[in-house]
Amino acid sequence: MVAEQGGPEDQKPQSDEARSAFTPPAGVDRRASAPDDDHPTSEFAVPAGLTTEPQGPGTGSASGSAPGSGSGSETIGSAFAPPRTYSAQHSPPAFTPAHGSPMIRLTKEAPWQDRMRTMLRMPVAERPAPETVQKADEAGPAVPRVLDLTLRIGELLLAGGEGAEDVEAAMFAVTRSYGLDRCEPTVTFTLLSISHQPSLVDDPVTSSRTVRRRATDYTRLAAVFRLIDDITTEDVEVSLEEAYRRLAEIRRNRHPYSGWVLTLAAGGLAGAASVLLGGGPLVFLVAAVGAMLGDRLAWLCAGRGLPEFYQFVAAAMPPAALGVALTLTHWSDLQPSAVITGGLFALLPGRALVAGVQDGLTGFYITAAARLLEVMYLFIGIVVGVLLVLYLGLQLGAQLNPEARFIAPDRPVVQILASMALCFAFAILLQQDRSTVLAVTLNGGVAWVIYGAMARTGNISPVAATATAAGLVGLFGQLLSRYRYTSSLPFITAAIGPLLPGSATYFGLLAVAQGRVNAGLSSLSTAVATALAIAIGVNLGSEISRLFMRVPGAVGGAGRRAAKRTRGF
Repeated sequence: MVAEQGGPEDQKPQSDEARSAFTPPAGVDRRASAPDDDHPTSEFAVPAGLTTEPQGPGTGSASGSAPGSGSGSETIGSAFAPPRTYSAQHSPPAFTPAHGSPMIRLTKEAPWQDRMRTMLRMPVAERPAPETVQKADEAGPAVPRVLDLTLRIGELLLAGGEGAEDVEAAMFAVTRSYGLDRCEPTVTFTLLSISHQPSLVDDPVTSSRTVRRRATDYTRLAAVFRLIDDITTEDVEVSLEEAYRRLAEIRRNRHPYSGWVLTLAAGGLAGAASVLLGGGPLVFLVAAVGAMLGDRLAWLCAGRGLPEFYQFVAAAMPPAALGVALTLTHWSDLQPSAVITGGLFALLPGRALVAGVQDGLTGFYITAAARLLEVMYLFIGIVVGVLLVLYLGLQLGAQLNPEARFIAPDRPVVQILASMALCFAFAILLQQDRSTVLAVTLNGGVAWVIYGAMARTGNISPVAATATAAGLVGLFGQLLSRYRYTSSLPFITAAIGPLLPGSATYFGLLAVAQGRVNAGLSSLSTAVATALAIAIGVNLGSEISRLFMRVPGAVGGAGRRAAKRTRGF
């Protein structure tokens, strides 16, 4: 019955299995045979009907056969062969030098401060990939939490007086230790921010934190450095929860010295400074009492919420008042000038000045300008406080002699001991760890010996002698900090105390109060020059110390990269 209705080609399938899905339908020319399954064609073969043009010389196959010879597949050029328009004489400039790009490997023996500073000073494209130190979850590190921990650590460092470049290095070390690559920290005087870009196609994650309060506590600063050192060490595993817990303990820890101990330290600093300038035991006692009264008055102003400017005004008035009172009572043997100058030593903002100049020399100009502006305001506060008392003393008939410059007697042993006592008291005021007090005291004594040998024995300019002594302070402080794997500030800041320009500041203010403006400005300019010499000398000594250290990542004679450049050198 079926055969009578048509041939086999006209038959309809009884089921889906009766006809293949690849069978051409009826009416389609099937003269072109289907490819044989045993010999499939390559997807790189030239399609039928396409003719390949003969290629020029040198563009044949990789096997070196002559163009146009053999089969059509041999005439197709290699993917690695240069194009026909290529000329070796007019080749474009190569992006990679012939000798190759040096591999950057940051040695683990170097402290994390040097390794991260090296990373920050190299271009982003040349930075090596991060080697995750801390163990992360399978899903990867929690980016927002890592960035928040980094900002909190940076806040403590910046509030403690650390330089902007060192704060950036610490933040960079934390993020890389937790496996976050392509992070860029930014530090200003009051704002910290960090940005992380997971990849070139993902949106960046940016966080910021504002630094509102500053407190000088070098013990807390050393604890933060120990935390960073543990985070960046392979042998110590510090999870995010553990890092947060330790950071909270650092914040909750009380200062190592109470308020009354700080007041006694301020008195000891002023008394030691007065002895350094030629005073005796009674001068030491009067200067110490004046400084302690000023410190308590500043604490009272701080408790009432007055700005720091007015605190310095209040702290500068009691020492000047005691000096004027000694003059009015005709106790000239007590050297009122030494009493006033000793009180100024406890107030001069040497720490902020060194940090400001260091930020400027390393390229952080916004932060440096803000720090120097803070120094200027604090210095003006001291000037206002002293000038108010001096004007009042002149109206009462006090005979203050600005020409009676300090002629220190020849007693080098007493002065060296006084300089070391000054550094010891200064270290207490900075809330330093007890293990660093002895080192900074010895560092300050060495600085005073160098200054005395150059300025008084060698008759060299006091500014040049101060810069040299400050350079040695920075050198020894940086070496000690690398030996202890901690910040260099506890070994430097207190050691520059004997070098501060207290006498030049006092005589300049006294000349201005007496109406001799030109002489006063000349003396004040000497004080400013001495202060800048201290700051630049400390920074130069720190940079010189790095010349003796191994350069992290230096391969094939590569030199150490300098700080931020702005003029293309």
